[in-house]
Parts: sequence; structure tokens; C-alpha cells
Amino acid sequence: MSSAEIPFPSRSPRTSRALSAFELLFGVCVVIGHNVFRVVPNEVIVLFLLGLLSIKLRDGSWFAIGLKRPPSWRRVFIIALAAAAVRIVLGQFVIEPATGWFLPAPVIPAIAGEIAGNVKIALLALLIVWTFAAFGEEIAYRGYLLRRAADLGGRSAAAYWIGVVVVSVLFGYGHYSKGPSGIIDSGVAGLILGTAYMLAGRNLWASILAHGFIDTFGVVDAFFGWSS
Repeated sequence: MSSAEIPFPSRSPRTSRALSAFELLFGVCVVIGHNVFRVVPNEVIVLFLLGLLSIKLRDGSWFAIGLKRPPSWRRVFIIALAAAAVRIVLGQFVIEPATGWFLPAPVIPAIAGEIAGNVKIALLALLIVWTFAAFGEEIAYRGYLLRRAADLGGRSAAAYWIGVVVVSVLFGYGHYSKGPSGIIDSGVAGLILGTAYMLAGRNLWASILAHGFIDTFGVVDAFFGWSS
């Protein structure tokens, strides 16, 4: 067992798991409270700050969530690129057509219409993509919430994979504004990002890069108007 996997020494395993369950439940409330009921601040900002504090205090280092230099950047890059490709292809050619049979099309963010042909807005969107979305959401969801979900199963491989599914559902509801089909689409995206994280040996840079690649493609698509 690595030092990153040693529970916080001043608490018993039962107390540590109870605290993780509370943090996970709190995360669920924050995500639903903001995206569905609009009664709490943006969940990414809240969970990003809370997550970094919790991981530092309870796990000793941010390395515990894989926020560290990987043994091979090449492997991480390939995993991220493959994950992005799978997500884009599935989204455009499988999920959207399939959900289109029984649900309205996903709601497109308002900024997408402003990006078309506008270099300044496109660059601003890319800045948001790589900071708020790729870095912020991955620390909040795959880093923090997935870690706490895995705590409940003793951080076993099975516990992490179950956590990937649970957090992906939550990630879908984190995009509630996109409508029912958008929730499904984002939930699948969460599964792919979580899988990239796991395949990279739980290195967070894999999902951060994959997330950035996916959203960068979306910005480029909107700029050139390919989908339209």
C-alpha cells in the first residue's frame, strides 16, 4: 500500500468512511442544489475548493488523487486522446441520434452561438475550457468525489469502478441545463473520462487532458460552424 492510500491516521476506518460518506452526500447536494434547484453557488467552484482542502487534510497530499507527474506523459497523452475521440464519436453518431428518438435535442449553451467566426470569444471559451472545465471539473468530480466514493469500499479496484459510475451519473446532472438528452450525453462523457482516469493508473492528468481535448473540439466546431 502506498503512502497515498493510508487513511488519515487520527481517525478509525469506520469514522473515516463515515466522513467520506458525508462528504459525498454533501457533494450530491451541492451538484443538485446548483444545477437543478439553483439554490447554491456553482458546484465546480465549491467542490474544487472543498476537494483540495479535504484531500490535503485527510489524505496528506494532492498526489492522492493523481495530481502528479505520470511515469509516462506519452501514455497519458494517448489515453486522453483516445478517450476524447471515443467521446466525440459516441456523442455525435450514437448518443445524440439515439436519444433524439424519444427526447428533445440537447440545449446548446448560449456562448456557442457567439463563438462562430469570433476569434476573441473563441479564445475566451478556450481559456474557460482548460481552466474551469478541464481542470476545475476534473478535480471536483474525478479527483475529489470519486476518491470519496471509493473510500466507502475501502479504495479497492471495484470500489473505484463503482465510484466512476456513481460520479458519472452526478456529472450528468451537473449539466442539467442541457436537458434530459444532455444529461445522458454528459453522463456517458463522465464514464469515458473516469475510464481514462482509471486506465492511466488513477492519474488525473489523463482525464484533465481528455476533457480539454473534447471541449476544445467543441469550440473549434462552433467557431467554424461544422455541425450547422
